[in-house]
Amino acid sequence: MRIIPAIDIIDGKCVRLTQGDFQKKKVYRENPVEVAMEFQEADLDCLHLVDLDGAKKGKVVNWNVVRDIQEKTALSVDFGGGVKTEEEVEQLLDLGVHQINIGSMAVKEPEKFSDWLKKYGPENFILSADVKGENISINGWLEDTPLPLFDLVDEFEKDGLEFLTCTDIGTDGMMEGPNLGLYKKLVYRYPKIKIVASGGVSTMHDLHELKYAKVYGVIIGKAIYEGRIKLDELKAFQNS
Repeated sequence: MRIIPAIDIIDGKCVRLTQGDFQKKKVYRENPVEVAMEFQEADLDCLHLVDLDGAKKGKVVNWNVVRDIQEKTALSVDFGGGVKTEEEVEQLLDLGVHQINIGSMAVKEPEKFSDWLKKYGPENFILSADVKGENISINGWLEDTPLPLFDLVDEFEKDGLEFLTCTDIGTDGMMEGPNLGLYKKLVYRYPKIKIVASGGVSTMHDLHELKYAKVYGVIIGKAIYEGRIKLDELKAFQNS
């Protein structure tokens, strides 16, 4: 199971939200590049990088942070937040970003995302599904929809979708554990898709449970910043 630490950016700073609420923002570090370098020094090799300004505005905003992390670390970065155009996709891939998370656009313009999967290759994209209950939320979690999660995944599975990150908004930032039932259901229903769990991880026990659930990876954010999970624990877990 891949351990994927998260960096969320607002105004170029490393922040965390609670349940996706921009009014419940906490700035943890001024320099996200330093945080990324600390993850690398702990022998972690992945990074989930989210441009929350971009998610809100519908276009990538924090380009400088992306460039700096790409230049100063060897982390395998998956990036999300407001990607809407082919120009942005190509610019991110040219910068060396490993994968691009597509969320709102996949809901609003499914044909465009299908075209991107075919044109650039499904290995370059992650369908980023943010859910309340089992329905999709979009636009930086600001807008709820009646679209069921499984209908969305079904739509792109036929286009060769390989990667899915599912964030349970109800657990995100709450430090009360992940929605294990949801991830087990996804793993069972989509055996060919690599499922990444996001939201609620707060203890090493949570990681062991997700590993038993056979998810491909897990994103960890607030638990690291709040000191609930130490980087050396993650290093040992990953190497075990």
